[in-house]
Amino acid sequence: MAISKLRARKKISGGKYVDNRKKKLRDLGREPSFTKLGEKKGRIIKTRNNRHKFSLLSIDSVNVYDKKAKKHFKAKIETILENAANRHFIRRNIITKGAIIKTDKGKARVTNRPGQENYVNAVLLE
Repeated sequence: MAISKLRARKKISGGKYVDNRKKKLRDLGREPSFTKLGEKKGRIIKTRNNRHKFSLLSIDSVNVYDKKAKKHFKAKIETILENAANRHFIRRNIITKGAIIKTDKGKARVTNRPGQENYVNAVLLE
């Protein structure tokens, strides 16, 4: 069954909305990628107008920015400590924007959306 980005058919009160148009191909959504901790693996998603997007399935390294030293460096991800998106993502080692990860350089907060990009960026926490 296809995933739709359209409004629900029923109102909060239980009544039904009247359809004012048919379904369109542009209204389709897709499953979330749930980027996990592991060897780097990704996929390319074809989009409209002969373009493409990257979706990261798993990764084991992160680009970290240190505010004090004002430097960027690459670090290895050890584990996920917190995830505000869903508390069960910690146990499943799923990385999303805003997640706090433990790296070999210290704790860091993820600043980008790894499911829609081919890398993970983070900022070092004090």
